[in-house]
Amino acid sequence: PMAYASYTDYEARYGTLTPAQQSLVTMRLADAAVILDSLVDTSGVCSDEHLQDRLKVVSCSMVNRVLLSEAEGSVGVSNTSYTMGPFSQSATYANPSGDMYLTATERRMLGISKAIIGAIRPVIGPTP
Repeated sequence: PMAYASYTDYEARYGTLTPAQQSLVTMRLADAAVILDSLVDTSGVCSDEHLQDRLKVVSCSMVNRVLLSEAEGSVGVSNTSYTMGPFSQSATYANPSGDMYLTATERRMLGISKAIIGAIRPVIGPTP
């Protein structure tokens, strides 16, 4: 599938990339497109400029979350805890496994709703 954003779209949002990072971001944007294609009807994307824009924004965000999870240091940390004695420190990462996912806001942007769980009452025997 065709990526919905390029590394230059990513750079415009998150800053300049090295040539190696450009290659990685290009690959990750293609991965994001595979995921988005499985969740969104993109058959009319060529004629829908608003859908193109939303897919571009979401693709860049998905890739940024993955790259933040792989960054060195405290980037991607959602919670930290320190203790003075006897010296303790802990950190919780927002995306520790580096998964590519959609946030609730992104799902709404793309018109993806959550699954609805329901129940059907079975009828046993002849119906009245």
